[in-house]
Amino acid sequence: MKKILYYDCFAGISGDMHLAAMIDIGVPEDYLRQELEKLALKDYDLQVSKVVTHGISSTRVQVVLGEHKDQKTFQLNQTLRHGQETVHEHSFRSFAEIRDMITRSTLSDHVKSLSIGIFERLAIAEGKVHNRPAEQVHFHEVGAVDSIVDIVGAAICIDYLKPDRIIASPVEVGSGMVKCMHGIYPVPAPATAELLQHIPITLGKVPFEATTPTGAAILATVVDEFQKLISFTPLKVGYGAGSRDSDIPNVLRIVLGESEDENHNVFRHEQAMIIECNIDDMNPELYDYVVNRLFEAGAQDVFLTPIVMKKMRSAQKISVLCSRDTFDAMTKILMQETTTLGVRSYCVDKWMLQREMVVVETSLGKVRVKKSYGSGIVKFKAEYDDCIEIARKQNRSLPEVMHIVQQEVAEKLSRLL
Repeated sequence: MKKILYYDCFAGISGDMHLAAMIDIGVPEDYLRQELEKLALKDYDLQVSKVVTHGISSTRVQVVLGEHKDQKTFQLNQTLRHGQETVHEHSFRSFAEIRDMITRSTLSDHVKSLSIGIFERLAIAEGKVHNRPAEQVHFHEVGAVDSIVDIVGAAICIDYLKPDRIIASPVEVGSGMVKCMHGIYPVPAPATAELLQHIPITLGKVPFEATTPTGAAILATVVDEFQKLISFTPLKVGYGAGSRDSDIPNVLRIVLGESEDENHNVFRHEQAMIIECNIDDMNPELYDYVVNRLFEAGAQDVFLTPIVMKKMRSAQKISVLCSRDTFDAMTKILMQETTTLGVRSYCVDKWMLQREMVVVETSLGKVRVKKSYGSGIVKFKAEYDDCIEIARKQNRSLPEVMHIVQQEVAEKLSRLL
């Protein structure tokens, strides 16, 4: 069975809501505190309490700083919290400082890597908004102690639960205006909007900022796929409360469950993007260069489809299959290297057999073989480049080599099933 962690973001997500929901679902509070102590952060207090929101029993987390440890309301007025992100002067920390702090800690390598990954996404987003390299970004709200606790705490909790897959619903971002370091902006805030690119969102359910940059960065880093409909068996449900009231419960719901092992009876699933453009005025010799550039930049697949456009012009449709992370790079290459004036894109679901590469000793030599399997299906395919190399070295025809290799590979690997 596969362990599934599902984020139901119907009321958005913030760092404190996420941490609270994790505690509510079963991450021991004492364990979280012990792990956070490895950061050597001082002068803060992690306050955990049970609250009732619209009749739902939830957990609330507050990170209270310094002389305000005994003032529970200070948290809501002065620090980075869900629905109200204000600026305070002592919050400035650079990405490099935060990364070094995490690296020097005695946290596990996985927690360090995940924490730094979340902060790096924030740095890239902030850098793009303010037109500066990520390394030079100085965080404002996200540099505060409370957000370091939220982000590193998120990594600690995920590492504790060890889910095989993390899935999330579309993300509610809220509505209205939000005060940022450089002024007042419409929801979602600029950094949040940057982080939520290519992630499905909803707007307007609540009249305030429902998803913060910290919450968006956590989702963008840890979630494997976003979808409304999901099939799995729930085992535990946790609720993390925010600090604002609305017509709907201001909580993040996290569900821990399990699904059948993908290796045995279902296909592997992931989401991807397809980018397309139609071209009828480009030198055909350039397509080979464009396709190679796209693959070098991380495209999963690139293909051309002959089409007929208006006025019966012969044309080619370029289709690029890629991940959300490489979407911008793919689009830039198409704009730079072709005559297109624009592209269109859409999300797709990929259902695939499990894959692994193995090396098989044949009578003609060693050959890399791609093994695909799942749901009772098994396929083998010898690497084309390896067959070409054998054909050239042994002065044999390529069809002959491929026939011999494929036959021997199928025979040898079938014995292992």
